[in-house]
Amino acid sequence: VQLQASGGGLVQAGGSVRLSCAVSGRTSRTYTTGWFRQAPGKEREFVAGIRWDRSTYYADSVKGRFTISRENAKNTVLLQMDSLKPEDTAVYYCASTLRHIISSNVYTSTAYDYWGQGTLVTVSS
Repeated sequence: VQLQASGGGLVQAGGSVRLSCAVSGRTSRTYTTGWFRQAPGKEREFVAGIRWDRSTYYADSVKGRFTISRENAKNTVLLQMDSLKPEDTAVYYCASTLRHIISSNVYTSTAYDYWGQGTLVTVSS
C-alpha cells in the first residue's frame, strides 16, 4: 500500500487548505485512514480519521474547522482545513490500515500500518 499526500502550502490565518491522500496498491473496503501532524519540536499528534463505514473522528483542537472525507472511486481521502490558525502549522501525514480497527484506536498512530511522506502546511499570522 502506498500513500501520497499533497496539497500543503503557505496560507494566512483564517484561510483554507485542502489536503489529499491518494491510496494505491492493495486496498480494502475495511480500511481506515487518518491524518496526523507534527509541528517543529513537538510530537506527532492525531488530527482526523475516517473508517470504512465513513464514521469520522477529530482532535478537539480541530473540531468544527477541519473536515475529513473519502472518495472511494478515487481511493482518496481529503482533509478540508478551514479557519486555519498559526498553531496548525505542521507537517501533515496521512496513514492507513487495512485492518478492522475499533473506533478508539483511530486516534492512535500505532494502529496504522502505512504512512505517506508528509506535506507541509504553514499558517502565517
